Amino acid sequence: MTEIGYNLLLLFVIMVFFESSPAAKQSSQDRKPEQLYTHQPTVAPDLSSLGEYTVGVQTISTTNSGQISAKDFSSKVDRTLTLEVWYPSQDTNSAVPTSYKNVTRSGQAIDLQGIAYRDSMPLKSLKSVPLENSDKFPLVVISHGYTGYRTIMFYLAQHLASHGYVVAAIDHTDSTNAEIDFINASSAGFASTLINRARDQQFVLDYFSSNNSPLSGIVNSNSASIIGYSMGGYGALNTVGACYSFSAKMLQGFGIPAQATTALLPIFNSCNAGLQVPDRRWKAMLVFAPWGGEQDVHSHESLAEIKIPSMFVSGSEDDISGFKNGVRKLFNLTGSPDKYLMVYQNARHNIAAHPAPQVAYANDLDIGHHYEPSWNIETINQINMHMSLAFLNCHIKGLESACGYLPVRESITQTKQADGTLSKPWPGFKARWGSGVKFYRRDAKFD
Repeated sequence: MTEIGYNLLLLFVIMVFFESSPAAKQSSQDRKPEQLYTHQPTVAPDLSSLGEYTVGVQTISTTNSGQISAKDFSSKVDRTLTLEVWYPSQDTNSAVPTSYKNVTRSGQAIDLQGIAYRDSMPLKSLKSVPLENSDKFPLVVISHGYTGYRTIMFYLAQHLASHGYVVAAIDHTDSTNAEIDFINASSAGFASTLINRARDQQFVLDYFSSNNSPLSGIVNSNSASIIGYSMGGYGALNTVGACYSFSAKMLQGFGIPAQATTALLPIFNSCNAGLQVPDRRWKAMLVFAPWGGEQDVHSHESLAEIKIPSMFVSGSEDDISGFKNGVRKLFNLTGSPDKYLMVYQNARHNIAAHPAPQVAYANDLDIGHHYEPSWNIETINQINMHMSLAFLNCHIKGLESACGYLPVRESITQTKQADGTLSKPWPGFKARWGSGVKFYRRDAKFD
């Protein structure tokens, strides 16, 4: 072999080694965030398209002082929360939209491309007709499951902000992927989740109602809505008016010492996120796969007293929260005059998060947080964006045109008529596109 040939071979070996090293792969991830979404305008439902506003995003840290310690349930601690907040923006301040960094349940780093511009200036006024009694943007609070992270529904947060909402998603302390060793101590933060989830949601509403928030000038906190996924939905029901109904045996099953459960029951069995009455600033609730129905952790009487518009979303085969005796039962028990249940047929629990990042396919723990065997998650995300916007625009902004997007026919599937033509698709859906989704209203009759 010539000297030139040997040097070329050596260079090739070095390059292969470098490209396969973890450091090189991490560097590559840092340079180019992962794009999870494709462009599908011809099949996506109408309201899944971005709105008229450029989207800005900020990360905010705020502290809720004097909260019950989740370690001894007697002392008081300061509870710090990290928020990701999306909002209508007046400029970009950047040539490239931001990405969202976090970790999977097994601790693998992820960096996901978004459409929002980091720390851009918030828009000072509405582009379209002002809302009744307000020239500010309604607040939406997003609450993740156990475990999760504040950007697990970034697709929905960005979407709503582009349509004129301020969206604040919470990193629930003691309940995130970054804090919980899901392999060796998966339940370490569950007791904290049980007691703090609703209180965190209420605190965020209070925070944006004060002048402490850098975005308080554009937020209408008097027209607030809560979006909760799994344990976030468990908390949301309590936040808007339900009361917890734990027994000592239930608390013991969740890891609370037996000798402490009797004394702790009054603390855990709170209503209205710890308030005497529900906060009337909450005007709507949207919950994805809310947990607690199978365990009867919410009193039936208090669920019946919830009156704000409520929308439940579930998979018919939910293996975490349950469907018939879980989410559907919660829907039936909730007393809202305007209530809806959307069901993804043959889907399990993973109906709210963004699609799985590539690194999640390496192990069952991570892919199990995102994957649905019968569904494409991007399709679910598109439907979630469409129906969530229809629900909020109808019941928060009072747009009659948006109410027309909430289906009257139970099944999304079009049927062939006597003349050979198909029945009309659901409002806003393309012909022959919809399949496998059902939508129920208050007085629905189930099989």
